[in-house]
Parts: sequence; C-alpha cells; structure tokens
Amino acid sequence: MLTTIEGFDRIGEENAFAVLARATRLADEGRDIINLGIGQPDFRTPEHIVEAAIKALRDGHHGYTPATGILPLREAVAADVARRTGAEASPENIMIVPGGKVTMFMAILMFGAPGVDILYPDPGFPIYRSMIEFTGARPVPVPIRESNDFAFSAEETLELLTPQTRLLILNSPANPTGGVTPRAEIEKLVAGLADRPDIAILSDEIYGQMTYDGAEHCSLMGFEALRDRLILLDGWSKTYAMTGWRLGYAVWPDQLIDKARKLAVNAWSCVNAPAQFAGLAALTGPQDAVADMMHEFDMRRKLVVDGLNALPGVSARTPMGAFYAFPNISATGWQAKPLAGALLEDAGVAVIGGPDFGTLGEGYIRLSYANSAENIARALTRMKLFLEENQGTAAAAGR
Repeated sequence: MLTTIEGFDRIGEENAFAVLARATRLADEGRDIINLGIGQPDFRTPEHIVEAAIKALRDGHHGYTPATGILPLREAVAADVARRTGAEASPENIMIVPGGKVTMFMAILMFGAPGVDILYPDPGFPIYRSMIEFTGARPVPVPIRESNDFAFSAEETLELLTPQTRLLILNSPANPTGGVTPRAEIEKLVAGLADRPDIAILSDEIYGQMTYDGAEHCSLMGFEALRDRLILLDGWSKTYAMTGWRLGYAVWPDQLIDKARKLAVNAWSCVNAPAQFAGLAALTGPQDAVADMMHEFDMRRKLVVDGLNALPGVSARTPMGAFYAFPNISATGWQAKPLAGALLEDAGVAVIGGPDFGTLGEGYIRLSYANSAENIARALTRMKLFLEENQGTAAAAGR
C-alpha cells in the first residue's frame, strides 16, 4: 500500500468543477441543463488575441521562454498595472504563470507550515483554504458578511491577527459574493497593518476590471507602505475571456521574486510561448471587446438580481463586481447544498451551494451570470417554479 504525505489527506478542491461535470453528464443524457455554476465568461476570446497566438506559432515560437515570462509581456503588464492603479511595477518583479491559482499555490506554500496562521476570506474562493490546509497551517476565516455588502471589515480582519499570522489573503472584487470593498475600508486595513511588517499580503485582484455602477476597484498596489510584502494576483482569464488559455501573472516584492522564480523552474519551467504572445496582444491591442463584455454582464446582472428577488424565500443584494450573485436562500427552508443539488437534478439549473465557499456560505447559493440573458431568464423561471412547487418540502424532509 502506498503512503502519501498527510497534506494530501487534507487537500480540498473546487466544487464548481464537480457541478460542471455532473451538469455535462446530464446534458449528455439528453437533459436540458442551464449552467449558472461555473465562473467562465461565455464569450469567445477576441479574435486579435487568438490570431496573435497563431502568428506566434507560425513565427516559430515553439521553445522554452524565461521562467518568469517573455520580457515584452512583462513590460506590457507593468504598463497596464501603472495605467490602472497608478503604481509603478518593474518587469523584474513580474512573473507570468499558468493561471491565477498558481500564485495562490506559491504564496501559501512559501508561508504555510504547522504553527502558522493564514487569514483568508470566507465565503471565498475554495482553493485558499484547501492550500492552507495542505501546508498544515491554521486557516483563519475572515468573515465576509451580507450585512456589510459583502465587503471585508478592516476592524474584524485586524482583530483576527495573531503573533503566528504570516499571510493575509484578500479578494476584491470578490468571488463568490460580487462584493467590492471600498477605499476607506482598505485604507483602514493598511494603517492597521503598519505595525505588523512580518505579515505578507496576497491580493487577489483577478476581477479588478469588473465593477459596476461607478464602484471603484481600490488596488493594494496603490499603497507604497505594503509594496515590500505585497503579492498581486491578476491575469487574463476573466477580463479577456481566456479561461482555457491558463494565463495569469503576479507582481512579487523584491525579497520574494527569486523564490517564486525557483518554484517555477522546479514545477512548470515556463508558460507556453504562444499563450504569452496572446496575452501581449490582449494588453496592447484594442479594448473594445472588454467594454462590450462588461456592458453585457451589467445587463445580465440586473436581470439576475431582479429575478432572484422575485423568487419565494430568496433575497439578493446587487453585486458591485465580478459576474456572480450570492442570494440569501434562508427563508426557503432549504439548506444551500441540498437546494443546489435539487435545482440541478430536478429543475435542470446548475448553481453552487454557498458552503462550497466556506463555513459562512450556508444560507446562500452562487449564480454566475456568465451565460446568455435568454438562458438566465429560463433558469430563473425554472427556479421559481421549483420553489413554488416545493414549498414546505425542504422542512418536511429535514433538508
């Protein structure tokens, strides 16, 4: 019998992929399934980006690249960061990686160990906690509350710091809630961290260009006091509809970038060359497609919120970022995961139960509006019919 290290017995996963697999199987069996589960834009990658990758292949870019990424792409990232945040980032501190999760993996691996505390958002992206537990560190959830418009509270966060805290993970705009933390709250947090220079910060800003109604994305890159310990996570997946390209980037502080480079050399050598040229075209080419996608997401957002608030027992705050709604379903009488399962199996609508995003996710489900307005409207109709037909069923069944 083979024996692996204990860390693999603690590692979790992202249940959105399990729901996607089940939804796909049901569709293959002939069921009409509307998928509002997976966080993936339903748009094609813009053609000029695709053509840049094809051209790179035809031009012979078939070999290894530097572990940190090709210099023109790192320079383009630095220029884009400066344009959007006002903060200067040297290309020497930028690493091109195969997707956003890689930066989480590296940062948590650098600081996670038994006896260490790592703070992470709850509800939040499930891989944060999974990786923390893998390292043996103690996961400390930072509550993300509906009563606070799904922004994190600086006061609550600071109160959770201990002498053992080594890494703080932040995410705004946020998955799964769509919350955007306002500048005043972030400034309060930055001020409170001044006397804890031993704590690194991982700021997941993958949805940084996805805000609505004039909401400001306040990047932690704009706070010079944090720059010597800040790890910025960002990438192309959401903004440019490039999830399958597996392309992300991180900005690392001086004291960590070489450690990150060595991890890259040991793990994946480099990101594939044509994808990097595609990323370069995305940043330096026309941005019309991004604006068009955000316009469409905004229309869908309003459709989703209005529709959810018309469902029996459901209430939904208006998300200010990303492309998720996180409605409160407590008054339906259902627990979140049984409801999500029943909606998929009985109503043909794939959503994700809130507990898949943390212990504070009970009482909520996540819907992605990265699907067509037509499908969203159909899904909401099915959900309404299901809840009306099953009022009292959940309580009677002990669900």
